[in-house]
Amino acid sequence: MEEIAAGPLLSNINTPEDLRKLSKMQLQQVCDELRQFIIDCVSIHGGHFGASLGVVELSVALHYVYNTPDDQLVWDVGHQAYGHKILTGRRSTFHTNRKYGGLSGFPKRSESIFDAFGVGHSSTSISAALGMAIASKYKNESFRRHIAVIGDGAMTAGLPFEALNHAGVSGANLLVILNDNNMSIDPNVGALKEYLTDITTSHHYNKFRDDVWKMLGMLPTKDFQKLASKVEAGLKGVLSKSSNLFEALGFRYFGPVDGHNILKLTETLKGLKDIPGPKLLHIKTVKGKGYGLAEKDQTLWHAPGTFDKITGKINKKIPTAPEPPKYQDVFGHTIIELAEKNPLIMGITPAMPSGSSLKFMMDAMPDRAIDVGIAEQHAVTLSAGMATQGLKVFCNIYSSFMQRAYDMVIHDVAIQNLPVVFCLDRAGLVGDDGPTHHGAYDIPFMRCVPNLIVSAPMNEAELRSLMYTAQLPETNAPFVIRYPRGQGVMPNWRTPMEKIAIGTGRKITNGEQVAILTIGHPGNFAVQACKMLREDELFPAHYDMRFVKPLDEVMLHEIAQNFSKIITVEDGTIVGGFGSAVLEFFAAHNYTPEVKILGIPDRIVEHGKPEELHRECGYDAQAIADAVREMVGVGSVVVL
Repeated sequence: MEEIAAGPLLSNINTPEDLRKLSKMQLQQVCDELRQFIIDCVSIHGGHFGASLGVVELSVALHYVYNTPDDQLVWDVGHQAYGHKILTGRRSTFHTNRKYGGLSGFPKRSESIFDAFGVGHSSTSISAALGMAIASKYKNESFRRHIAVIGDGAMTAGLPFEALNHAGVSGANLLVILNDNNMSIDPNVGALKEYLTDITTSHHYNKFRDDVWKMLGMLPTKDFQKLASKVEAGLKGVLSKSSNLFEALGFRYFGPVDGHNILKLTETLKGLKDIPGPKLLHIKTVKGKGYGLAEKDQTLWHAPGTFDKITGKINKKIPTAPEPPKYQDVFGHTIIELAEKNPLIMGITPAMPSGSSLKFMMDAMPDRAIDVGIAEQHAVTLSAGMATQGLKVFCNIYSSFMQRAYDMVIHDVAIQNLPVVFCLDRAGLVGDDGPTHHGAYDIPFMRCVPNLIVSAPMNEAELRSLMYTAQLPETNAPFVIRYPRGQGVMPNWRTPMEKIAIGTGRKITNGEQVAILTIGHPGNFAVQACKMLREDELFPAHYDMRFVKPLDEVMLHEIAQNFSKIITVEDGTIVGGFGSAVLEFFAAHNYTPEVKILGIPDRIVEHGKPEELHRECGYDAQAIADAVREMVGVGSVVVL
């Protein structure tokens, strides 16, 4: 991988100190070079795109005005932090971003002193920065300032309002920058979006704002604080509608400000720098700014993969034969098929209609599919409320995002035994997004909850049949279906849907000596392993268990009575997971086979391509084959 060339100013910026040596009039050139560098790098190496282009000016302004890393800057989510990374000593290695062994795609404390807080999921920045501000106040570190950058999409979650509520009475020296671009990955939804639009489009407000900022530009810095108080009073007295929300929470509200005007943004931040207490600066930006196609189709260009930066053509592999679909698309099309026959079916997703493919249902049946914004907890309890009225709700949430709604799963769904169907997309190791997005923990945290049915399909046909089973009237219990990111294995996937008896698995192949028990997509790795082992004249049996809870006890009795060597394979953590459930069953029934558990180890797994991570974690086809050889005393084959 070759380093991407930078422009003349950017090539000499190795730390923010280098940036701060430049004159104000050079900042626009820095922004232009930084934006071009991001375009050049992402077009060749892939990654998140539109979000970072939208905050180029903000990234430059923040590091120019504030004394980072002494002043602590916390980015929300991290999709928009590419410019920040490039300006803070990682330009020469940025071509390794999101690659195995390279830079993380998100801010990461162990990677740089400039990454004040590790992020990946949204809506954490205000809480984290407030915690830092309170700690600095306690330690009498008056030299530190604390800045949280949060998007308007992330503000739809509950956590930011919990933090705002606390910050407003804390007296902490905190600046919240609300980056308002009306987008997360998909367009934002909800009343907050309308509220921010009202602020931005208010003619009276904008005239007043422009007059104020013109006056501020003519005043020396020492007079800024005095005038800021008048701004506050004017906003409260004249424009109560537009200032009420944040002012009521104890913040001084400033803005909206053009987030792409580097000089105005820099002067604004300098003015706010010495105003004590909690402040909120509202800036307006355009996601994908500076790359026309990304501005026009912001969802597509959130993370487009590699592309031709001149023509904008996104590079996609041209299949020579029919290819399997993505599991998410199988879900998206199958729920429509089911809903056409069952009028009680509804679909819910928290801000991921494109990622989950619920967008297909939102287009086809807009009154039956709802995007609730970045609000996983609300999505679960909303689904529970619908279920009390007889609806059959498919609540589609990424596995790692479901962690946020765990209390609601237990309290609002499981205890009341409501038949909500949880479709956990991105289960297992997701790849380039890394540890914040790996769906490693849902098997342990779901299987311990009473009333829950927990399942995982080995292929597209099983996903369709599990969805069919989950919506049947007689399946009157919470039902979890977990499936991975990426392609399945069946090009001809539109198979008839059939009822699967809950808690039943299936035997894939007969065998001897060793039984391989798999859950979910890794069953396909076991199929490959069995083919490899035939060359060594080894013939293990393979069972696709399909359910983690309830387990197929009839099948497990059969396995334990016929095999003394057993391997379990899962794409979840081995601590408390599927393999643990099998061991618990054996212990409870006094079986004592030799058992080897393959899956995600008890450590944080970094980013990389899924196949690289499966190999690293030891549950790809080669690892399964080697485990069988080891169990039967045959030396493993080293593949060069």
